Amino acid sequence: MKTKKYLNAGLVISFLGLSACSSDFLNVPVQGKGTAATDPSLAENLVTGAYNTLISGDAFGSGDTHGIAFISVTNIMSDDADKGSTASDQIGIIGELDNFLHSPTNIFVGSLWSGHYSAIAKCNQALKALETATVDEATKKRWIGEVRFLRGYYYFNLVRWYGGVPAVLRVPESADDANKDDKFQTRASVDEIYNIIIEDLNFAVENTPLRNATQKGRINKGTAQAMLAKVYLYRKDWQKVFDLTSQVVASGQYNLLDKYEKIWRYEGDNSIESVFEIQTGVFNNTDYGVRGYCVWQGPRVGGKGGWTDLGFGFCTPTRELVNSYEPGDTRVNATVIKIDDSGMHKGTILYDGYRIPSKDSIENYFYNYKAYHSELKTLEPFLGNRDNKQKNVHILRYGDVLLMQAEAANELNNSGLAIANLNRLRNRAGLGDTSAAGGQPLRDAIWKERRYELAMEHDRFFDIVRQGRAAEIMQAAGKNFVKGKHELLPVPALQIELSGGRLTQNPGY
Repeated sequence: MKTKKYLNAGLVISFLGLSACSSDFLNVPVQGKGTAATDPSLAENLVTGAYNTLISGDAFGSGDTHGIAFISVTNIMSDDADKGSTASDQIGIIGELDNFLHSPTNIFVGSLWSGHYSAIAKCNQALKALETATVDEATKKRWIGEVRFLRGYYYFNLVRWYGGVPAVLRVPESADDANKDDKFQTRASVDEIYNIIIEDLNFAVENTPLRNATQKGRINKGTAQAMLAKVYLYRKDWQKVFDLTSQVVASGQYNLLDKYEKIWRYEGDNSIESVFEIQTGVFNNTDYGVRGYCVWQGPRVGGKGGWTDLGFGFCTPTRELVNSYEPGDTRVNATVIKIDDSGMHKGTILYDGYRIPSKDSIENYFYNYKAYHSELKTLEPFLGNRDNKQKNVHILRYGDVLLMQAEAANELNNSGLAIANLNRLRNRAGLGDTSAAGGQPLRDAIWKERRYELAMEHDRFFDIVRQGRAAEIMQAAGKNFVKGKHELLPVPALQIELSGGRLTQNPGY
C-alpha cells in the first residue's frame, strides 16, 4: 500500500466532517442545504458539537477525550493510582501504561490522539462556519471564544502527552489538500503548539463574559484566565501565572466550598468552586455522561461476590497515597473509598447510604470516590445505563487556582500570599498552618499540597513531569520509568504509517 495516497485516519478524516457521529449537524452540509451564512442555528449547533466532544470516551473505537484512556494516562500512570481490577484484566493496555511498558501500538495511546484530533476537527468546523454566520458580532465573538478555548485545551493535553504535534488550525478543502499540506502530517515544535494554545485562550479571555453573565457550564472569562494561567505554569512564566490567577481571584466569581467532599457530589456541580467541568445530564442537547467514566472506576465484585457491583474496578488509589495523608486530613475520606477488611463484615457505607460489602466480596482495597455517582434514584439524577452516568468531571477548580497563585507568588518572592493560600486549603481539610516559610521548603510544601488537594483529578502525572521529579517518584513507586523517554507518550505507530513516515517518533520508542 502506498501510504501517501491515503488520508491520515486519526487526523484528516474527521477534519472533513466525514467521521461517524450521532448528530447530523456535525457533518458538512451537502450542496443545496443551508449554511451558517443562511441559517444561524447551524453555527450554534456546530458550537454545541464542539462542547459535546468533551464527553467522548470510545477508547476502543472512534477515540477518547475523557474516558478510560484519559484516566489511564493521567491517574493510573501516576503514583496516585494502580491499574486495579484483576491481575489479568486489560494487562496488555492499561497494565502497560501503569508499568511504563507501553509501545507506539498501545490502543489507548492511539485513541487519545484520534479522539483529540477528532475534537479539534469539530472545533475547526465550527470556527469556519462562524466566519460567515449571520449572528450579531458580540454573539459571534463569544462563540468563537468558547470554541477556541476548547481547541486550546485539547492542544494543551496533546503537547503534554506527545510533545510537538501537527498544528491543524483549518478544515482542509479535500483529502488531496490534507495530504499535500505538511502541517497536517508533520509535527510542529513544542513552542509552536504552546503559541497556538496561548493565542486561542487569550482570544477566549478577551471575548467571553464573566461567569455570572453566561449560561451555567459554558466557557467564560474566568475559565479562560485560569486555563491560560495553567499553561503559563508549564512554561514557568511566573508573572503571567500570578497576574492571571490574581484576576480570577479578584473577579469575585469563585470561592472554596465549605466542605471539600461536596465538590464531587451532585450538589457540587457548577458550584462556586467550579472553574471548568465537563457537563453531563441535560446540557447542549445531550442527556448522558462521559462514556464509562464511572463504571470503569467503580468497585468491582470479587471473592464471594453476591452483590451488584459498580464497575470494572480500574484506577484504584495506591496504598502509598492513602497512607501518606497527614493525620486528620479530611480529604482522604472524600477521595478514597476504603473497603472494609475488619473481618466484622460491616461493609463500607458511602455518603448516600449505599453499602459496599466487605473485602471478601470486593476485588480491590481502594477505589476512586471522586468518580462515584450515587446509586440511589431518590438522591441524584439517576441513569439506568451505567456506561453513561451523569457525572460531571472536574477539570479545573478554584482550589487549583489558589495553588497556582501560591506557586507563582513563591517564585516571585511573595511568600506571604503563597502561605496564606496554602493555609486556606489546609484549614478546610482540617489541618493546621504550614510550617514552610519560603524558598524551596515552601515550593516543596505547595507541590505536596497539590498532590492531596488534587488527588485522582488527572493532574498528578503532568505535575511531576513539569517539576522534573517524574523519574525519581515513579522509580521509587516501583515503576519501569525511563528518564528522557516516559515523560511523553509515543506517537501512535498507525499515525506514523498513515503519514508516510512524515510524523517522527519520540525519543526512546
